[in-house]
Amino acid sequence: MASLVGDIQMLIIYGLGLVALIVEVYALQHALRQRPDAFVAAGKRTKTFWGVALGVGALLGFAVLGGGIGLLSIIGFVIAAIYLADVKPAIEQVLGRGNRSHGRWG
Repeated sequence: MASLVGDIQMLIIYGLGLVALIVEVYALQHALRQRPDAFVAAGKRTKTFWGVALGVGALLGFAVLGGGIGLLSIIGFVIAAIYLADVKPAIEQVLGRGNRSHGRWG
């Protein structure tokens, strides 16, 4: 019974690591596809900074994927989350691709 619980825990941890890696790779590919001047115009760090940070984060996520969730994979996920929550919307607004809803709340 304890072995089954341990196996289920490992599957959950592996799944979470895989989801984190997907988020990290998505953030990296988004950053690499943007124009360099959009980062500066949005008041964020340079494209090179975000490309390197997200690349290192994705590598950390990939490297520890088989070994479970460690501090390094959490750091990689946090970098991607910051990019997706803060930088990506600012870049899309600068490039005119932001949220264009003009409803009650927009």
